[in-house]
Amino acid sequence: MVQENRTDWFMFGLAAMLALFGALMVYSASAMFSLKETDSVSQNTYFYKQIGFTLMGLVAMFIVSRIDYHFYQKPWVVYGAIAVAAILLIAVFAFPSINGARRWIRFSGISFQPSELAKIVLPIFLAYYLTKKEEMVGDLKSTVLPCIAGLGLLGGLVFLEKDLGTTIVLCAIFSAVYFAAGARLTHIASVAAVMVVGGAGAIFFAPWRVARLMAFMDPFKYAADEGYQVVQSLYAIGSGGVLGEGYAQGHQKLFYLPYPYSDFIFSVVGEELGLVGTLAVVIAFGLLLWRGARAAVLAPDRFGMLLGIGIITGIIVQALFNISVVTSILPAKGIPLPFISYGGSSVVVTLIGVGVLLSISRFATGEAHVAEKVGSRAYRRRRTA
Repeated sequence: MVQENRTDWFMFGLAAMLALFGALMVYSASAMFSLKETDSVSQNTYFYKQIGFTLMGLVAMFIVSRIDYHFYQKPWVVYGAIAVAAILLIAVFAFPSINGARRWIRFSGISFQPSELAKIVLPIFLAYYLTKKEEMVGDLKSTVLPCIAGLGLLGGLVFLEKDLGTTIVLCAIFSAVYFAAGARLTHIASVAAVMVVGGAGAIFFAPWRVARLMAFMDPFKYAADEGYQVVQSLYAIGSGGVLGEGYAQGHQKLFYLPYPYSDFIFSVVGEELGLVGTLAVVIAFGLLLWRGARAAVLAPDRFGMLLGIGIITGIIVQALFNISVVTSILPAKGIPLPFISYGGSSVVVTLIGVGVLLSISRFATGEAHVAEKVGSRAYRRRRTA
């Protein structure tokens, strides 16, 4: 029986610091919007909601970290989670659209975004199925197609919500987990080709996505319409310099930069905290990647390894995606920065994901820790045999 180890408080602290930092940045980025929406009554509306969800997420992260991750390997948990996620993803179509997209379920002023849940459900399903079919990973009918079906169900519903960004994140999770499971390169290449063709089709058959792509090629040429967000974002980051203009002293958030407290909050970080602040955020995500990948690699079994890889991939890919959009490395697409952007669904579910990683890290074997310290090649050969 695998012995439990101490909680990885370093990873816990990283996630907590990012989430609390996010709440502070939401306050700075949303204060004027809150004043406008409440007729100058309060500038804390968004902040109070975000800090409330952050504290809820931190509690949930701790509770989940104490649950044996093998609980998620039970068939009824796996298929129940998929069913719940699919039902919620379908339910969003019963609610009014916002900016042409249907992504939220709303009740009495509280909203929930089911696509966030899919980022945890998909890794659970893939880890379960690829562990169950370990001896048949390369079999097209019994393994490859069912895994693609799981991705198609969740990713397809998210795509129908007009959320291409999250669909791409789900595809990245699938690719990472499937590769780690030992899939054949021909299968990986085939699936990747289908994803690329599908992504290209999703762009070129949607006029608004084509417009965003053109604006990405030359944002200043389209600064008055499709390139407006990116141009204002670049102004914000550029004006921050090395040290920034100071916390809560930024100007682009004053109704120049759209959604400064959500999708483009990294721009506010760049303007107010400068290169130092943005690098600190990137380094924090890098350290989280290290601890999450370490937990996955040192997991005592295949299920833990694949589950850990899937969850940390989803968090990091989403962070890279958001930062790349904000800095005009990728075309504009609405996707939040994990832990930091405004949104209860995002921060709570992301912290729960870290809780699962913490649970996996608690069951890392003692022998694996020794191998990590001394770099034993013999141990690695035994693990891969």
